[in-house]
Amino acid sequence: MSGEQETGGGAHVQIGSITGGSQAFGSHGTAESTNHTVVVADPKQQHLLTQVRALRGELARTEGRTADDDALDAELGEVEGEISRAGRGDAGLLGRLRTRLEQYGAAAATAASVTAVLQAITQVTG
Repeated sequence: MSGEQETGGGAHVQIGSITGGSQAFGSHGTAESTNHTVVVADPKQQHLLTQVRALRGELARTEGRTADDDALDAELGEVEGEISRAGRGDAGLLGRLRTRLEQYGAAAATAASVTAVLQAITQVTG
């Protein structure tokens, strides 16, 4: 439904967006939800995870994505998954990501995020 509608005193529900959680409708509706919370104890790893997610978000909004963009996103996804599962990024995986980022011809829109991820990797790996 869009816009205001007269319901004659009856119920009216309008949903523009639902993010996360579970919803059930109707007199017999049920909803179940399983949530996974990522807790990363090391603040440096958490910072890296935040920067990786930010760069992935920027890449997702990039018009005219290239094969290099897709390859970078895949590696960022690996790092994100590793930190989410294990609480830290594997040194080999972080090394490969660092190399890809250094070789990545980043557009001006993503250059700041690429730099932020590189700095976060340096903080984690020393």
